[in-house]
Amino acid sequence: MGNEPKSELTVRAVLSKQGLANSEIKQGAQRGKIWLRGVPTSDLGRLVSPEDVTYMPEAPRLMPGRDLAVLFRDDDLAVVWKPSGWLSVRAPGRGDERDLVSYVGNLFGQSFVVHRLDEETSGVMMVALNERMQFEIKRLLENHDIERRYLALVKGHPTETHWTMETTFIRNRGDGLRGSGQGEGAKRALTQFELVEKLQGGVSLVQATLETGRTHQVRIHLAEAGHPVLGDRLYGDNRSARKCPRVALHAAVLGLKHPRTGEELSFDIPLADDLEQLRRSHLPNRHSGGEVERRGRPPKKKARKPKGKKRR
Repeated sequence: MGNEPKSELTVRAVLSKQGLANSEIKQGAQRGKIWLRGVPTSDLGRLVSPEDVTYMPEAPRLMPGRDLAVLFRDDDLAVVWKPSGWLSVRAPGRGDERDLVSYVGNLFGQSFVVHRLDEETSGVMMVALNERMQFEIKRLLENHDIERRYLALVKGHPTETHWTMETTFIRNRGDGLRGSGQGEGAKRALTQFELVEKLQGGVSLVQATLETGRTHQVRIHLAEAGHPVLGDRLYGDNRSARKCPRVALHAAVLGLKHPRTGEELSFDIPLADDLEQLRRSHLPNRHSGGEVERRGRPPKKKARKPKGKKRR
C-alpha cells in the first residue's frame, strides 16, 4: 500500500486499450467519469494496474480534486472522498464556506460528525447519518477498533524503515502551538510510521498509522522527528513549507466493522492527484509507460532565418 502499482501502463493507456477515444478520455477526466480504486481521478499519467481503473459514463458529473464523492452510503453511515480545501465541519466565522458534514446532511437529510480531517488534508472520511451511529462510531474510535492510515510527503530521508512516536500532547508546548510536552491536560499520542519510498530532492513518502487521534497528530510527530510534512506552514520550516501549496497529507486507508450490519468495510484509496503528481516530480525517471510527464511548456525553438540570396 502507498506506492502506485508497478506497471507499464498509465491511466490513459489503460483506457485506450479499453477502446476509448482520446476525446472521451479527456472529457471523462474532466467530468469525474474515470475512477481509480473507488475514487475519481483526472491524473491520466500515473502508473496503475489495469483492473484498478474504471470508466463510469453514468457517474454524477464532478471535478476531481474539487468536488467530494460518496464512496459508500446506507441508512446509518456515509463514507466520502474529501478533497483538500474542504472544511470537515462548520467553523466559527466561516459559516459561508462549505463544510463536508453539512453538505452530507443536505444530501441525505441529516448528518452527525464522528471525526475530522484538517482543511488541507485530502482523503477518506466518515459521517454518521443518525445519532445512534454517531455514538457507535465514536465508541469504535475510542477503543481503537477503526483502522486509519495516512500517506505524507515529507522532508528528508528517514534512517529507519519503521519507527514509533509515543508522546503526550499539550495545547501549548511553549511557542503557542500544540505539541509534545508534560503538564495539565496532557494526552497520549501514538503513531506508527513506515518509510514507503525515498525520492529525489530530499523528499520521502511515509505512511502513518494512527493508534490515537489527537489534533494534528501526524503533522506534529513528523515535524518532531525532523521530517515535517511538505506544505505544512504551521509545524514545518520555511523550506519544506514552500515545496507544496498545501499540506501534503492524505487519509488513504479506512477500515471498520459496520456496527449495525457487521459488514467489514475497507477503503484503500490512492494519493490525491496533486500529491501523486508532486511525488512523480521527485522521481529520477519521469518517463512512465511510454508517456512523458510534461510539467510546464516546452522550450521555444529558435526562429530560423528565411533562406535567400546574400547581399554583397
